[in-house]
Amino acid sequence: MLKGLVYLGGGCFWCTESIFRQINGVKEVVPGYMGGTREEANYKDVCTGNTRHAEVVKVVFDHNIISFSKILEIFFYVHDPTSLNRQGNDIGAQYRSVIFFSSKDQLKVIENEIYKIKILSNKQIVTEVKRAIDFYEAEDYHINYYNFNKNQPYCSLVITPKILSFQKKFKKFIKA
Repeated sequence: MLKGLVYLGGGCFWCTESIFRQINGVKEVVPGYMGGTREEANYKDVCTGNTRHAEVVKVVFDHNIISFSKILEIFFYVHDPTSLNRQGNDIGAQYRSVIFFSSKDQLKVIENEIYKIKILSNKQIVTEVKRAIDFYEAEDYHINYYNFNKNQPYCSLVITPKILSFQKKFKKFIKA
């Protein structure tokens, strides 16, 4: 297996995690925090916005099953890369659009995907692109949050519609 690793921040990590868990070729999805100025991170501190960490998901995938560019296409589809420091009602730098890459090859693909989106949408893309740094895994209760809390209002009103839209557009990439 040729493994790829990327960290994606597209708003609340519950949303991003729930979608990437469904993708064929994605081997691991872990919610957490990255990109801040503090040497540690936890949900309470990150939510203040003072740590500069973003909510992200660590995505490990198999290049033989799904390409990195397809991972990015899905990522850009399921969040708004033109919205600065917010996704819907989630407001703050911790919800910013950000990609933490792990190689120069990934950086080239990221730049190409952002260019394509910018040309197609004719909008400014605000997604930050940075080299991966220390990743802090989220607290246990955040792991697979959506699947354990589907009836919670945030999940049913925000995440479920995103999942349904994703499933419709990318049905051939969903795990059997």
